[in-house]
Amino acid sequence: MSRRGAIGMLSAIPVALASDSRAYAAAYPGPVDRDPRWETAIRNGLDYLVRNQSSRGQWNTPPYPTAIAALAATAMLCSGSTATQGPYAKAISRAADFLLSKSRDNGLIGEPVADIRYTYGHGFSMLFLSQVLGEEGFLERRKELVEALRKAVQFCGQAQTPSGGWGYVSARDGNDYDEGSTTITQVQGLRGCRNAGIPVPSQIIEAAKKYIYSCQNPDGGISYSSKQMGTSRPAITAASLATLYNAGDYDSKHVPEMLAYAKQKLHDINNESETFGHWHYTYLYYSQVVYRQGDTEWLPFRDRLYNKIANEQKPDGSWDGQINPVYVTACNLIMLQLDRGYLPIFQR
Repeated sequence: MSRRGAIGMLSAIPVALASDSRAYAAAYPGPVDRDPRWETAIRNGLDYLVRNQSSRGQWNTPPYPTAIAALAATAMLCSGSTATQGPYAKAISRAADFLLSKSRDNGLIGEPVADIRYTYGHGFSMLFLSQVLGEEGFLERRKELVEALRKAVQFCGQAQTPSGGWGYVSARDGNDYDEGSTTITQVQGLRGCRNAGIPVPSQIIEAAKKYIYSCQNPDGGISYSSKQMGTSRPAITAASLATLYNAGDYDSKHVPEMLAYAKQKLHDINNESETFGHWHYTYLYYSQVVYRQGDTEWLPFRDRLYNKIANEQKPDGSWDGQINPVYVTACNLIMLQLDRGYLPIFQR
């Protein structure tokens, strides 16, 4: 079922039912071959995020308040709710309000002081707000979203380094330093904007693709930075692949080599030594890569991944891990809902 079709069906649900996340999830459980334990984990995780969201729409998660707000709200969008309909609509709308309030005159979404690596927040905010725009029916709200995203794209172009990548801060603020993880975040956010109808200059994307290719090593993997070549990073390689797929680059000569490297290092989900301590970040992207390979590859991998995630959930619905529980919970929920197919950016 398409996202729009699901939302159309949702509009017919009585208000009392739509306000109950458990009843909603029971009515729309996703693909029939999904384990009920995964659906329970999703409901409990989403309810955890709602309980811990502030009235201003953010989560108290320094030092990355903007990035984590965008990620957590994206996890809610993955359930099929929008900013106007569904059990998580109010929480999604609050998060959108918070992020729009952080849209600065120069286009940056975030706060340079509070967000110490503000390009993460900027990229994840573009991704989330672009997905909200796709289903926003109120004209004034659409105008507000379009203007914020238009400026955000412009900021991205200005923040890009001469090498084609991005660093933790803009090229000007960071003396042209660039690295893979923030580059991936910008490109996926830009792709979300383009999908939503926001003009994105092709030269920005092409320069970013060349940057990723320039970081490739002989073993097929991708280095952390163009300035630190020689050691491939499985996590950055997986994220780069997901981003290249988003950019429509399936046929480059570089892609098969990257895919072979990532599969060798990451297909065994229990091999945490290959993720450099960033297991949830790594599999947030590698799951997208495997999903794009089709069900023959995806289904057996999905079952292992989802069972591992469900087994590690805490009684309060959260998950522990690096950064903080909200970040880890958001990453896990996005993965668990990937093959529901509601968000265009994650669809095959």
